[in-house]
Amino acid sequence: MKAALVALAALTATPAAAFDVTAMTDAERAAFGTEVRAYLLANPEVLIEVSQELDKKQAAEQAQGDVALIAANEAELFSDRASFVGGNPKGDVTVVEFIDYRCGYCRKAHGEVSALIGSDKNIRYIVKEFPILGEESLVASKFAIAALRTAGPDAYAKINAGFYESFRGDITPDTLSSFARSLGLDPKPILAEMDNPEIMKIIEANHELASRMQISGTPAFVIGKQMVRGYVPGAQLKAIVKDARG
Repeated sequence: MKAALVALAALTATPAAAFDVTAMTDAERAAFGTEVRAYLLANPEVLIEVSQELDKKQAAEQAQGDVALIAANEAELFSDRASFVGGNPKGDVTVVEFIDYRCGYCRKAHGEVSALIGSDKNIRYIVKEFPILGEESLVASKFAIAALRTAGPDAYAKINAGFYESFRGDITPDTLSSFARSLGLDPKPILAEMDNPEIMKIIEANHELASRMQISGTPAFVIGKQMVRGYVPGAQLKAIVKDARG
């Protein structure tokens, strides 16, 4: 027992390299293990502290890795010619969002993102169409991209917001036609453009980009040199923008 207590004291009071478990006898190792187990059972908060420190370390490593991913894919994230650019095109902070129109959390984030861009006039906002929830998601993204290509960014912005705010039901040519007309848009050229192979190339490129960025769900954000995978409240988005700006 005394040897185990001495070993435990040495472990907590000296650098890890100074404590060599292999130098202990079998009996000392067994006694040491028993004492460590007893200590942890009596002080379980230590395990919580260890878990929290591990989480912090992993988060820091993830953040550092994300910086490298963003730098390696900078052109595709911030400068491609196919994605919608809203907000202030000359803003000092760029927010990139990967979306799926049938994603409930994307719908929830839409209000937060809109409020952020509405209150901060110096944000450049880029949308990456990233349909992952089935065929209807794919059709919705093709419709939005077709609108951008045929009717311009204002039409795209209406459709993007409308999918979250007003569109309900199945996504079919008929419902999309009614949807476009409700927004004051002519559906015929948009529906015709949806068959253009270039649109699928855009979506496939976004999927390839997401894979490289280790993004597998929506929404996902790239803000400055930070990446956010999943929904976060507007206050947190605002804080990340402030940090990117700083």
